[in-house]
Amino acid sequence: MAKLEIKSKSECTYDCISLGEVMLRLDPGEGRIRTTRQFRAWEGGGEYNVSRGLRRCFGKKTAIITALADNEVGALIEDFMLQGGLDTQFVKWVDYDGCGRTVRNGLNFTERGFGIRGAKGVSDRGNTAASQLKPGDIDWEYIFGTLGVRWIHTGGIFAALSETAAETVIEAVKIAKKYGTIVSYDLNYRPSLWKAIGGEAKAQEVNREIAKYVDVMIGNEEDFTACLGLEVEGNEENLKELDLAGYKGMIENAIKEFPNFKVIATTLRTVKTATVNSWGAICYADGVIHEAEHREDLEIMDRVGGGDSFASGLIYGFLEFNDGAKAVEYGAAHGALAMTTPGDTTMATLSEVEKIIGGGSARVDR
Repeated sequence: MAKLEIKSKSECTYDCISLGEVMLRLDPGEGRIRTTRQFRAWEGGGEYNVSRGLRRCFGKKTAIITALADNEVGALIEDFMLQGGLDTQFVKWVDYDGCGRTVRNGLNFTERGFGIRGAKGVSDRGNTAASQLKPGDIDWEYIFGTLGVRWIHTGGIFAALSETAAETVIEAVKIAKKYGTIVSYDLNYRPSLWKAIGGEAKAQEVNREIAKYVDVMIGNEEDFTACLGLEVEGNEENLKELDLAGYKGMIENAIKEFPNFKVIATTLRTVKTATVNSWGAICYADGVIHEAEHREDLEIMDRVGGGDSFASGLIYGFLEFNDGAKAVEYGAAHGALAMTTPGDTTMATLSEVEKIIGGGSARVDR
């Protein structure tokens, strides 16, 4: 199996771009959504978080492709994205009707959970500007052909938002392939997004079509089963124990069904409590399955965005070294660090990630 053919930095304006929705995340901190009297505001989005991590932790040049309603909430979300260091020139601004009947910005209420109480998310994203993106809205020929992009990342959350969102993903990845841009896709199955539009059957129909154009497929065990119909043998329903042999079998089946997959990466998480998880990852690349260091009983502050931070570390490993063994270690370490801080997005630094990879401790650094 050949290595990924990644375009050189010198011939591209961007290391990575993301296509997806960016929402305002409202976080009650240590409290609960149903009883709080205040929220802390962040930005977040499954696809966006990846390019933000690549920019803020790993120093790569990144951009976001999304749409926002042109009002004060949209301006706040843009301000967060600018703080994240992403190029926002491709944001499609949509006139706001003053009420939200035709277009609005998405809100994501998220509580972190603690101990036996799991994390909980409540999305309020109907009729959002990003969900209304459609083929023809974005000049992909200019982005991939004129500017040049080494890597595009998108995923199953954006694709679930509407028929036109899924069509926009397919339009983007087809043109990306035409210009030799690597395509990564995080399946990111969310039952709440699919339940009103056909459930798992619709998720598989959409994701299996998109999968034909993907070089690097990312997900966890539920994602591969729900989105692609690929079973992970040997895992019990509540995933308190993970059977690694089952994952390896699933990867073999995925490659047979989708020979275009050059890399398959999956996080390995067992949830003991909301604040104690065991965490690891495996990555198939160059015909070999690489396993990251497994971190037993990892202490979690905020698990939301851990998978996205895994993806950004993984992508960095390929952009920088084009080496699956290194990439999965960068991904797992970055995901672990991102879950020690609040919010969807990483607050880690490259030196911290490399310290963790090298076996560094949590002793005070001064």
